[in-house]
Amino acid sequence: MKLTTRKTTLLYALLTGLFLCHKAQAEKAPYTKKQLEKVATHVVVGKVQAIYSFTEREGKYEYIRKVAEVRVEELEKGKGPERLVYVRYFDRDWKGFGLVPSGGGSYESNPKKGNTYRFYLACDSYDGWSKEGSQDGGYNVVYANGVQPLEE
Repeated sequence: MKLTTRKTTLLYALLTGLFLCHKAQAEKAPYTKKQLEKVATHVVVGKVQAIYSFTEREGKYEYIRKVAEVRVEELEKGKGPERLVYVRYFDRDWKGFGLVPSGGGSYESNPKKGNTYRFYLACDSYDGWSKEGSQDGGYNVVYANGVQPLEE
């Protein structure tokens, strides 16, 4: 009887450990404010008007690609968006079996409709995620903490 209880306890501990390892991801350390300012080509303060998203699968990851429509209140760095800017960011979740590979997960802070944020953006340059960054003229939020909530 005791052997069955020990085996059951060991099995539960093993399954719990595997589950926790499955959900754990090696996250990228957040940038300091100085590092964010250096990486960003644009720094925008603005209020989120809407959020659009779609889901896609890449390999064993599921990505929720998001775009926030931001009414620009202040452009602190860069030239360009004066009244409205669309900023891109994502969430990603491991959908494979076994241990989660090392690498980043989702952004540290996801903007919400109606709130005001400082966005550190990269346009046609390194964005903290990909080596080259996006080269299409769009504004990517600097990964992983390029969204900073502001109190109103």
